[in-house]
Amino acid sequence: MEMFKSCILCPRNCGVDRTTAFGICQVSDKVKEARAALHFWEEPCISGNNGSGAVFFSGCGLHCVFCQNEEISHGKVGQEITIEELSKLYIDLQDQGANNINLVTGTHYIPQIIESVTIARKDGLTIPIIYNTSGYETVESLRMLDGIVNTYLPDFKYMDPNLAAKYSHAADYPIVAKAAIDEMVRQCPFLEFDDEGFIKSGVIVRHLLLPGHVNEAKSIVQYLYDTYGNSIYISLMSQYTPMAHIASEYPELNRRVTKREYDRLLDFALDLGIENAFIQDRKVAKESFIPEFSNSLN
Repeated sequence: MEMFKSCILCPRNCGVDRTTAFGICQVSDKVKEARAALHFWEEPCISGNNGSGAVFFSGCGLHCVFCQNEEISHGKVGQEITIEELSKLYIDLQDQGANNINLVTGTHYIPQIIESVTIARKDGLTIPIIYNTSGYETVESLRMLDGIVNTYLPDFKYMDPNLAAKYSHAADYPIVAKAAIDEMVRQCPFLEFDDEGFIKSGVIVRHLLLPGHVNEAKSIVQYLYDTYGNSIYISLMSQYTPMAHIASEYPELNRRVTKREYDRLLDFALDLGIENAFIQDRKVAKESFIPEFSNSLN
């Protein structure tokens, strides 16, 4: 595809010719998929009992230092598949009983996602498409997904550009994420659920609480509520798990979030008047909840 010859799909705008080299995302112009399986650890309105049809893409343009999916974010694992094979994965997951198709970190494959979803819908795909993202997206790329995506599931990681620079090498993250979420809400302005309580359309914004950063989390929750009220869901996550390299490189992040820290954030959200929220049991902060990635389909 022509746009890969000077790729600016993500906010890094690296302009690399991905037909001959890797971009910052660490992948070429070929779709590289690391895992496709029913996934049971999303919000209840996404996973339910049957599971979400999660397709994990290799590569990422953000590269957070605390990433729990390092194996795939650096493009180290996965197998190259065609657009037709990708569309068939969606149908296979639907046949397995998936509530939805959950596209995880697909920014650098947006053109192929559009084509594969279009093919799959012609072939009988009827379940919703969820776009699961770091929140580091350009408005221009998101506009390409208008009519393709039913529900957006972005992170909002930082309000402070200094933290964004330190932990994700992206000082512009707060500005970029705000604009991206605005576009997502423009496309999917109303929360809609089916008769069984599964989300059909809307925006759910996630925030992963980092140890020692309750005030940062509060500022994000405050911004989201001031801007969108209860027209979106806010998912407050306590599952942060320090990876092996964190101890030496970022010692301040080398622990899990305490009950007191998470309770402070929940109390703040309740005091604001937030009605549409998801919260987590702190027991999910375990490495066992990180999917195992491989070069084969599951």
